[in-house]
Amino acid sequence: MEGLEEKLRGLSIARRSRPEEPTYLLDIALQPTGLLAVSCSNFTIHLHNKDTLNLAGRYQGHSGPLCGVTFAHTSPNLLYSGSADGTVRAWDVRRPGTAAAQMFKSDPSHSYCSFDLSCSDTLLCAGTEQVNGEDSFLVFWDARKPGGGLLGVYSESHSDDITQVRFHPRDKDRLASGSTDGLVNVFDLSQGAEEEALLATCNSDSSASSVCWGGADFTQLLCLSHDEGLHLWDLGQLDTDEPLTIFSTSDARSLTPLADGAGVDYLVGGRWLEGPQKLLVIGGKNSGDLYLMECDNGGLHLLRSLEHGHTSTVRCFLWDAAEEALVTGGEDAQLLLWTSGGEELTTGKRESMKSDSALRLKSRPHKKHGYQRGKKAT
Repeated sequence: MEGLEEKLRGLSIARRSRPEEPTYLLDIALQPTGLLAVSCSNFTIHLHNKDTLNLAGRYQGHSGPLCGVTFAHTSPNLLYSGSADGTVRAWDVRRPGTAAAQMFKSDPSHSYCSFDLSCSDTLLCAGTEQVNGEDSFLVFWDARKPGGGLLGVYSESHSDDITQVRFHPRDKDRLASGSTDGLVNVFDLSQGAEEEALLATCNSDSSASSVCWGGADFTQLLCLSHDEGLHLWDLGQLDTDEPLTIFSTSDARSLTPLADGAGVDYLVGGRWLEGPQKLLVIGGKNSGDLYLMECDNGGLHLLRSLEHGHTSTVRCFLWDAAEEALVTGGEDAQLLLWTSGGEELTTGKRESMKSDSALRLKSRPHKKHGYQRGKKAT
């Protein structure tokens, strides 16, 4: 089987999307049958053809910052989005530009900063910002009952903004959540009540920004923090005396020295690639250059640099396994498709569309707080 480094070596820009308005591209989701969904800092969602990046439609309706987009697994014409406006919405991608087909809400005080859909498409979960300076909530709905499917909340496991919720890719009842309180929690939702459902609490020692399932059986959990820490845990060791931590560092930026002798400026995120069975982490320079790295028990190992694409910070990426292609989006409003042997149809690096006005306001950084509760050792 071709190794990950070989797959990445030939990547070059094949297509470049050029939006008319300046906006940050915050998250990308893939519909394998042909679409990309992109959430933007101006509260809109764009649909693109995944091969050409041509704009196929857009949705408006949210009144607050978006916290992600994801397609349903069994009904790929349904696209879900979550927002700080206190709603999770489902859109019919066969009808671009129409109002949301479904809407999910909870308490009016809830403002969502993360959400996800289970692999069975039966359960939606959203993580809230801290409410009244005290608690934050994991909110659950039955996705099959739009408008009336609120199942309940978990309220004891986090004490600050829940910045990420991620369902297990294969186990519909397994959920991981990360928060600015520094905790990453893992739940078995089949146990019902919150206290019984909590399987593990891992301490990231900082504000958690993203969580990713990985490993051959998806028993590993990668956490990146807002101050560029990196933590990799093995939940397969929960019932043993072995430590959960595979690798941990409070600052991963300098783990992989670059040609200029410095490290990356920030980490974009991580993804488990099932084909090569590797954990891919992408870092970047503020200039827009990207660095693709493998993460394992030895830390980060540079595989490939991608230069002359973006002109500022990259916010999101996805790996299209079927096409062995990479898609990236950033604060320069560009959506780029990188393929093996790709040749861009139009040449020339595009000027940054970053704005000094509204863009900063619409992309709020998460605050970093001191810890307010005890944590279980990892």
